[in-house]
Amino acid sequence: MKKSIGKRTILLTHPVLIVGTYDETGRPDIMAASWGGICCSEPPCVAISVRKQRYTYNNIVNNKAFTINIPPEKYVREADYSGVVSGREIDKFKESGLTPVNSGIVIAPYVKEFPVNLICKLVHTFELGIHTQFIGEILDVLVNEEVLAKNGLPDIEIIKPFIYDTASRQYFSIGQRLTEAYTTKRIK
Repeated sequence: MKKSIGKRTILLTHPVLIVGTYDETGRPDIMAASWGGICCSEPPCVAISVRKQRYTYNNIVNNKAFTINIPPEKYVREADYSGVVSGREIDKFKESGLTPVNSGIVIAPYVKEFPVNLICKLVHTFELGIHTQFIGEILDVLVNEEVLAKNGLPDIEIIKPFIYDTASRQYFSIGQRLTEAYTTKRIK
């Protein structure tokens, strides 16, 4: 039997996305966001939802750009920290020991230590209750060569990204491969 637990933000699971922006003085900032993911294939786009009171909100609005950075497991503390403290009071790059790198494409930094970085220009903004959803067109994806698979694409088993569970408010590693996608032609 199913039991109703009411309207909640339960979606198993959420990616851990570190959003990179510059503030109005040109200081780089990062913010952890789990309300996000790929939202379009052509053009390639990613969506993130940010509350208006977050420091990152105005950074995105002012620069019309942001980066999405995928942290590996070994940076779980730094990623969590970037979502706990505010860039208004703290230089998160300095305090976390992470390195900002100017994307060179848009007005937004990426995180050098994180193996996958999506460079995005803001293309749409949608007001959704207490959040604003920002849609960014992915202009480039930067990947550390050592995490590329033989097919030239990022290898999830080498990168070791992690996920966030809203129900338990915990981070989890990603488990073992189950099967190849798009191969099931019949169930019976």
